[in-house]
Amino acid sequence: MNQSPNPSSAVVEIDLLQLIEAIWKRIWIVLAATLICGLLAFVTAKFIITPTYRSSARMYVNNATERTSNAITSAEITAAKNLLDVYIVILNSESTLDAVIEEANLPYTTRYLAGMVSAKAVSSTEVFEITATSTDPAEAKLIVDTMIDILPDRIAEIVEGSSAKVVSEAKLPTQKAAPNVSKYTLVGLLLGFVASCGVIVVLEMLDTTVHDSTYLTETYDIPVLAVVPDMTKKKKHSGYYGDYYRKEA
Repeated sequence: MNQSPNPSSAVVEIDLLQLIEAIWKRIWIVLAATLICGLLAFVTAKFIITPTYRSSARMYVNNATERTSNAITSAEITAAKNLLDVYIVILNSESTLDAVIEEANLPYTTRYLAGMVSAKAVSSTEVFEITATSTDPAEAKLIVDTMIDILPDRIAEIVEGSSAKVVSEAKLPTQKAAPNVSKYTLVGLLLGFVASCGVIVVLEMLDTTVHDSTYLTETYDIPVLAVVPDMTKKKKHSGYYGDYYRKEA
């Protein structure tokens, strides 16, 4: 008659200590996978991925073209902040980008240039920052320079009584913005470690091999009547097996 597992055996029990032991037994695999993935990530970031550079400039938003005094009122500052989103839309508009492409003689489409340029407010102030990203540092600076040259006139044409002034000019970037070699390498090491440990854990949980009598007694409602000795360990227990066979004889 076939014996069925205990009802409790339908629930999968995970022995954390057993899983940790399984990982520790294969620690050399974990270390090798970690180092290989880290090395691949380093080589990819250092020699394969084309580095990019960023150049930025800042502009001040002004909602009054004429001023009776040099003092800036809080109402003007609030109005300038509210206009930031409008100015950013103007900056990313097709007509503005087309003017930049024509002025700077860039070999890009409007859609492609839009992906290279970004703008955002600086610390919730009436100042916004224009950033261009390119594989050529000189080109990144050229795009920003052209932007801040064209944008004030574009803003004055579209938004009545508003203007934008340059706060800081664009500089030629000397350090690459991406990729970050250290970050790539660290992520590669982490992925290698996690992936190798995950594979070992999955293989351990899928292993249905009976390694000892405890598995049988805990899984099936049957007693263990006998255990077949491991003959591969005869050298370690030769005295035991010698006495055993002598008693049987």
